[in-house]
Amino acid sequence: MCALSHYLEREGIQTTGISLVRENAVHMRPPRSLWVSFPLGRPLGTPNDAEFQHGVIAAALELLARPSGPVLADYPYDAPAADASSAPACPVSFPKAVDDDAGWRGRLADEFALLKPWHELSLRRRRGRTLVGASSDDVLANLQRMGELLDADQLPLDDLKWFKLATEDAKAFAIEALTAQPGEHDHRAVQRTLWRETQLGAALAEFHQRFQQDPKWRLFARIVAPREAVAAAGDASNNTEANP
Repeated sequence: MCALSHYLEREGIQTTGISLVRENAVHMRPPRSLWVSFPLGRPLGTPNDAEFQHGVIAAALELLARPSGPVLADYPYDAPAADASSAPACPVSFPKAVDDDAGWRGRLADEFALLKPWHELSLRRRRGRTLVGASSDDVLANLQRMGELLDADQLPLDDLKWFKLATEDAKAFAIEALTAQPGEHDHRAVQRTLWRETQLGAALAEFHQRFQQDPKWRLFARIVAPREAVAAAGDASNNTEANP
């Protein structure tokens, strides 16, 4: 869409758009673009929240008032917090206690092994359709690298683009795996499980906290996780076992 907007502008048609990957917008330099910190595949935020979505659309349309570009504006709000009033049935038994000696790398890899069969079932049901694949590396490799960064406390990062795509793939993998399990699959309930009951949610909350400690990285912290999700995220290292 960034490339298409250049052609339309040459014909005298004003354009505006929404970007989920800020680095792409910086590189493509579209005439007008609104960057949002939402997950890939959800440029307007949480599904079924018309008021919030209208706000995003209005902010993108307001860029049409800018006579010249390129204009890249940052949307100042995160998507609304997930409702924690219900949770999906979850046959996966997340450990009551984790092996601290395994570190973040080991815990994320172990959780990946628990979720992988459910993700494979999700792929069969969806006939291969998936939101996983933004990163050039596979999910397990990305999770292990993320764990190594946390274990070694290696922040700030030297490859922000990789990190953004890796985290989006990891979240998409986990959500698709959770929705393949038996029971109700309300989006908000699945988000609750992700942020409150998984090692991935705990790891992303830890990344968010570390980014927040440096004023230069606080904007990037919103890419890692919405503030509301981080506030709701429990300590996954002390998870109680999910109900079957």
